[in-house]
Amino acid sequence: MHAVIDDGKKRMVGALTSLTKEFSRLRTGRASVSLIEPIIADYYGNPTPIGQIASLSVPDARTITIQPWDKAAFGAVEKAIMKSDLGLNPVNDGKLIRICIPPLTEDRRKDLVKVAKKFTEEAKVAVRNVRRDLNEALKKLQKDKDITEDEQRKLTDEVQKLTDDTIKKCDEAFSLKEKEILAL
Repeated sequence: MHAVIDDGKKRMVGALTSLTKEFSRLRTGRASVSLIEPIIADYYGNPTPIGQIASLSVPDARTITIQPWDKAAFGAVEKAIMKSDLGLNPVNDGKLIRICIPPLTEDRRKDLVKVAKKFTEEAKVAVRNVRRDLNEALKKLQKDKDITEDEQRKLTDEVQKLTDDTIKKCDEAFSLKEKEILAL
């Protein structure tokens, strides 16, 4: 029965980790390599993440530099960045690809907050689904007479507390990200 709870904890932490990973990909007006790491470039006919074919760095708060290890990758990296929905324009000087991060407009900031809210709701739904699965597993254990009815109630309360704590952490993460996005 404790294995069921431990599995649930891991799955809820996974939902929270996934949320923070999604948040790291949202633009906040500051340069971050996490913006472009997941972009896929067509490298010799193979879809490859940019982070695997180039060195990425942030020399200042508004600039990302990309230095592909292979000269043939410059064009593929540039195309992939332009095709992405980030609205960034890479500048290739033959040695480096530079991306200047423009300041966000007020409308774009509001759109990003909406996207962050959507990610938060998806994480909360995932946490609630884990709660449902755990409660069903506990009911099955009780039905199979592996645990008593009192133990089931106690463990169900523990699952609810775990769910409430995780949802609270999701909301806190959203609040922090909202402040970060709306800050000028």
